[in-house]
Amino acid sequence: MDWLLKQLADEVPHVRNVIVLSADGLRMAQHGTETDTADRLAAACAGLQSLAAAVGHEFPHGDGRMRLVVIEMGGGFFYLMAAGARAFLAVLADEGVDAGLMGQQMRDLVARIGEHLSTPPRRGEPVA
Repeated sequence: MDWLLKQLADEVPHVRNVIVLSADGLRMAQHGTETDTADRLAAACAGLQSLAAAVGHEFPHGDGRMRLVVIEMGGGFFYLMAAGARAFLAVLADEGVDAGLMGQQMRDLVARIGEHLSTPPRRGEPVA
């Protein structure tokens, strides 16, 4: 999966970091960042997707599922996209990023590898 994340970063100018994470905030793959940074971003993304899902439930005719969150900050943009059952794709990009191209490339990546990004729910194992 690493080469696919690198390909996204190479095809969209101004991309800094690409991370794939599980719904519970565990980093599954990364490109362009150190492991510690990717782990912190993955944990933050878990909270953000949970918040987005809570807001989504306020739409009476929606399904309540978060599809895409975009945050614009001083210095750049953050994108978080659902990428399969209980998996997400996160991207940090600098200010000059083309938002349309970013959305298209993220959707294409998710469509290509979405089934491989799915993570089953974690189940509590009895302690021996």
